Amino acid sequence: MTQTAPAPTFTVTNPATGEEVGTFPVHTADDVAERFVEARAAQAWWAALSYGERKRRVNRWIAAIAQRSDEICDLGFAETGRPRGDVQFELIAGLEDLRWAAAHAKRVLKERRVAPGMALFNFGARVSYPPLGVVGVIAPWNVPIYTVLCGLAYALAAGNAAIVKPSEYAPASSVLVMEAFYDANPDAPRGLVTWVTGFAETGSALCTAGLDKIAFTGSVPTGRKVMAACAENLTPVLLELGGKDVTIVAEDADVEKAANAVVWGGLFNGGQACVGIERVYVVRPVRDAFLARVKEIASSVTVGLDDDAAYGPMIVPAQIDVVRRHVTSALEAGATALVGGVESIRPPFVDPVVLVDVPEDNAAVQEETFGPVVVINTVEDVEEALHKANATRFGLGSSVFSARRGREIARRLKAGGTTINSVLTFVGMPSVPFGGIGDSGFGRFHGDDGLREFAAPKATTSKRFQLGPDMQSFPRRPEDFDQVRKMVKFRYAKRRGA
Repeated sequence: MTQTAPAPTFTVTNPATGEEVGTFPVHTADDVAERFVEARAAQAWWAALSYGERKRRVNRWIAAIAQRSDEICDLGFAETGRPRGDVQFELIAGLEDLRWAAAHAKRVLKERRVAPGMALFNFGARVSYPPLGVVGVIAPWNVPIYTVLCGLAYALAAGNAAIVKPSEYAPASSVLVMEAFYDANPDAPRGLVTWVTGFAETGSALCTAGLDKIAFTGSVPTGRKVMAACAENLTPVLLELGGKDVTIVAEDADVEKAANAVVWGGLFNGGQACVGIERVYVVRPVRDAFLARVKEIASSVTVGLDDDAAYGPMIVPAQIDVVRRHVTSALEAGATALVGGVESIRPPFVDPVVLVDVPEDNAAVQEETFGPVVVINTVEDVEEALHKANATRFGLGSSVFSARRGREIARRLKAGGTTINSVLTFVGMPSVPFGGIGDSGFGRFHGDDGLREFAAPKATTSKRFQLGPDMQSFPRRPEDFDQVRKMVKFRYAKRRGA
């Protein structure tokens, strides 16, 4: 009798202690295909529900997650070493996405009448937003709960089923959150919110399985691979990729608030955030005061696994090498270490590093560091700051500190989002779109745009009556063209609003 070999598995461990968190299967292409069939059937059930019925089920899910929030946060801490407060913060942000998307889906996606225009006045026109079908969500390791819930929020609210691949570094909390959906909704078919775990091969199988869209959050190199794999079946993609986010500190900034925000925005989560502040341009008149406060605040930041630690370990060991390379390169190029330095790198932890006056062509300025390293460069005025801020291939988030010129400067920053006199607030606000430009990707989560990202806009037109010559039939008579010619001159020949 032939025995079936056991399915391969992998073990998740705490990056700082090595303590085992859990064991998960390595799903194959066949497993992905099986999930896809289940999801397709489940999606038909979900799409047949009204917006109100879907909203009620999502709200039940939110309550189920909240009831298990302590367990989820403990598991998030165990698999990443991040402070429980940070895990709590991302959980709240994810729950807000779920609530907002479910509450606003009908307003944004319901069928609506539109004006047909003068040329086709005899037609009626409607626009609807049917769901795409089955969506794949590939989530990263740095904020695993939030990115999973964010993708699911808009996909489900729009009427889709979803297959989620959490990161192999941090799948445990995400899986627990997803399984809570069925605790709250035992009548839902299992394929509606389903997950696969594994490595790059599993993600590649998801991209080539024929799903109706892939929403990927992660690095630029992996994003390119996802896009290439999806091109095989012309599967559309939403890519939320890396960043080199910038802050401008103008001459009329509140230096105290700016310094506090920059330190937090650059160091929270150990700098392991696509929207973390990595570059700061401060105008010369406030430079010294700003640097003094940044040094004081950053020097007091504690790192470790203690409850009062500001952040924990680097989750992926390879990222430590990137941090070391950037810090070393900057110092060798003549930069000054305001706080920390190469000695701050003590794997698996990296203490805060603040570098001052780094050459603009240096890797620490041009490449994403994804670690607790902040570069602060001096500029003569805001114009120089804007020029340097925009001289990057990235364009995810940005911020500006100015008492009077905040909105003007924000308009000129090339980024998917800008915060004035604070940092990163657009990320946690579900009513506004979130995404990037350039190498930071394309497509949007959040807001009306995020809901429509997971729908397929459809135009439906209907003829109500015949108006003038029928130019959509043969034969077309010379006198018909005369009527059209007169109409064109009457309608368009006059200059309007010139």
